[in-house]
Amino acid sequence: MQSILSVLLEEALPRVLTIALLIGAGVGLANLAVEYGLVAVIARAGRYLTEPANLPPEVGTAVLTNTVSVTAGYGMLAEFREEALLDDRATLIAVVINTFFGFVQHIFTYYGPVLVPILGLQVGLMYVGARAGISLAITLVGLLAGSLLLRGYEYDRSVVEPDAPDEEDRTNREKFRTAGESTLERLRSIVPRLAVVYSLVFVALARSERILAGFASVGIDDPGALLEPIAGLLGLPGAAVPVILVSLVDPTTGAITVAPLIGDVLTPDEAVITLLVGSLVSLTIGTVKRSIPFQFGIWGAEFGAKVIVVNVCLKAAFILVAIGVFFVV
Repeated sequence: MQSILSVLLEEALPRVLTIALLIGAGVGLANLAVEYGLVAVIARAGRYLTEPANLPPEVGTAVLTNTVSVTAGYGMLAEFREEALLDDRATLIAVVINTFFGFVQHIFTYYGPVLVPILGLQVGLMYVGARAGISLAITLVGLLAGSLLLRGYEYDRSVVEPDAPDEEDRTNREKFRTAGESTLERLRSIVPRLAVVYSLVFVALARSERILAGFASVGIDDPGALLEPIAGLLGLPGAAVPVILVSLVDPTTGAITVAPLIGDVLTPDEAVITLLVGSLVSLTIGTVKRSIPFQFGIWGAEFGAKVIVVNVCLKAAFILVAIGVFFVV
């Protein structure tokens, strides 16, 4: 068993530093864009997203940034909310709209180079297509929600527009210094929360054997037995249960586990359904391991909890829809 200190130094600290750097990059870019008046320029490309959702054009910058870095995109939204450009409702809708654009980044960093080679071209493209459809559906829900719930909203855009006289007189060094000071101030409010929550989560996960002992104490020696009724309900063979169980901990390992079964034990459709079920049941682990530390660190506990609930509910709902589609077709 790892000591608490080694868990903090080897697992929590690298994650906190990485996310802090990415958030700093996102917030820093947002502040520089404000200082140089680039927000309005970049936002023109995103107006097709922001206008139907009744969001200010500046939000388009954050949404498009997600295709490069989800953390940086969230950092920009956090900055806009901190500056009172967005209230909680508008921020939640912007977060939902972010979903598909964050997925686009993962196509190039994970799904394409990692998952498709593991699963093979047919099943890999089927699964990636299903995940893309889920993400796109969530984004469309965000656009619809914005069109209905933000109708008539007025935004104080002066908070992201520097005064014209000051803009003419200030040097590049002064603009960079102002952006840097604003970024550091924002990081001072975020990083301590990240450090605390990530530390608690990783220490808890390092003691996961106690969770298994808790299952055993109530007569559940094999947690996989809990998943057998789900597999049976979906008409999946028993071989799908270990895949779903492994996916709880690591989706990539789940893909590696299901790959040898494709063709002989599982049809391509059954393999994709198995992975989707695995992603559904792994929402719990993923929320504890990634979403809670990240969202609480970005937004604080109160608003972060709202973001997590909305994200998890939408993902779960559309994963179920995707599973249903595979049964219909």
